[in-house]
Amino acid sequence: MKSQELRKLAPELDSLRLGSGWSIEDLSKPQIIVESSYGHSHPGSAHLNKLVEEADRGINDRGGRAANYYVTDICDGEAQGHDGMNYSLVSRDIMAAMIEIHVKATPFDAGVFISSCDKSVPAHLMAIARLNMPAIFIPGGIMKAGPDLLTLEQIGKYSAQFQRKEITEEQYMAYKRDACPDCGACSFMGTASTMQVMAEALGLALPGSALIPTHSHYLKDFARQAGERALGLAVDELKPSDILTPEAFENAIMVHAAIAGSSNSLLHLPAIAHELGLDLPPELFDEIHRKIPYLLNIRPSGFWPGEYFWYAGGVPAIMEEIKEFLHLGVRTVTGHTLYENLERLRLSGFYEGCRKHLPTLGVKASDIIKPLDEPIRKQGAIAILKGNLAPEGAVVKHSAISSKLMQTTLTARVFNCEEDALAAVLQKEIKPGDAVFIRYEGPKGSGMPEMFYTTEAIASDPELIETVALITDGRFSGATRGPAIGHVSPEACEGGPIALVENGDLIRIDIPARKLEIIGSNGEKQTPEQMEAILNERRKQWKQPVSNYKKGVLSIYTRNSVSPMKGGYME
Repeated sequence: MKSQELRKLAPELDSLRLGSGWSIEDLSKPQIIVESSYGHSHPGSAHLNKLVEEADRGINDRGGRAANYYVTDICDGEAQGHDGMNYSLVSRDIMAAMIEIHVKATPFDAGVFISSCDKSVPAHLMAIARLNMPAIFIPGGIMKAGPDLLTLEQIGKYSAQFQRKEITEEQYMAYKRDACPDCGACSFMGTASTMQVMAEALGLALPGSALIPTHSHYLKDFARQAGERALGLAVDELKPSDILTPEAFENAIMVHAAIAGSSNSLLHLPAIAHELGLDLPPELFDEIHRKIPYLLNIRPSGFWPGEYFWYAGGVPAIMEEIKEFLHLGVRTVTGHTLYENLERLRLSGFYEGCRKHLPTLGVKASDIIKPLDEPIRKQGAIAILKGNLAPEGAVVKHSAISSKLMQTTLTARVFNCEEDALAAVLQKEIKPGDAVFIRYEGPKGSGMPEMFYTTEAIASDPELIETVALITDGRFSGATRGPAIGHVSPEACEGGPIALVENGDLIRIDIPARKLEIIGSNGEKQTPEQMEAILNERRKQWKQPVSNYKKGVLSIYTRNSVSPMKGGYME
């Protein structure tokens, strides 16, 4: 065991651990770090110490010694609407770095990693890949829906309605009071839920463990089992690099397509792969989403709250539907292949245990997870668009877009920050047929914040939802619905074509053809050659803006981050 070798090199280690409450006997046991994002920062992390306790029990009862470490996360919801959102994406990289420091500074034989939410789950997965130490991930579960199936992503809509005087303050406060009835990831297929699913789909979490409702005893049971399994990983020396193969990432992208997962996964999966020296080009996402149908009827693209996903069989049930496409021979954290895991679940009564909850909800499993031959859509949720506006690509979640915007030409309305764009939408300055541009919001511009409130303001306006698109080098919430195109690369701060767009330019969106192009100026269509000449003249006049960040973590991040289409990680 690595921990025993290092004890000989650091004679103070034993004394310091004894001073921390370890026994003499503990020193010679397999030593397992239990790293979690527990903290009172938000509902996704406030309950995690209960899972830490169960993981500890599983480790200690099987002859190991658990050591608990913490790096809590911030909440994208709490960071919305102010400059705090600029810190969201960089927090992923800083959390991963802090976990790296914990493990590298102190000897451990394996790790258990516990988190729930938007940045903490990808941070943990990046750290697992970077450290390449035997490790298992425990997803932190999902909260219940509120009254009348209220879920948090609806608050953005109600906020816009309140500001437009469409609902009363009393109604608005009632929605806010009831949107988060307990702990866990928010109850829709946002980034938090998507990344829990990705952890299981990659093979790093126990089969069936993603998005368990937090009020269920199953979540604690899985946490204890994961702690027990960490001892086996230490003995077997099964490393993340044995699990996180190109085929495992392809499996995860296939599941992502079937669940209509968050567009932010196109930042996180490439960043995780990068830690292992693997490349996940955006074209791979597009290729897989073209062939894997969208099956999951869960918000924001579908109807039901996220809590219902596990009741319908969770990730294993989705995998069973797309089984013919998956790489079933990949190894997983169980020590078995994906095929063996699915067979074990089928024979163990797992699906019956999940689905026994559905009759009281008045829902059938097939209402939630559609069969492969009766999909919600024949293609997955994500498309990668390219053209003279986005030479390196842009991301659109077309499962949440009206068919009227699949092929359309719009007129550019340009804003250099979200606050101005949001005000224009709420004040009815944006009209049908406009393409709302929000730029200088990429990783190097401002840390790549979400454009959630502007998308909700558009999506909640019946006059705009089918007639207006939002285009940005920033990103979107996993809860985003409606006409949103993000991650436009190269970003404006790098001098990408999005920096050259002017009011009155004609913007062609063709999602079936995967095109995003500037096709005219001053309201008049131009030939491709004419448009190229116009953009070249504008480029000569463009000046790179001076960064607002002179010190601190955003200064570091904006200087060192890569393109959104590569994952937005720091080099």
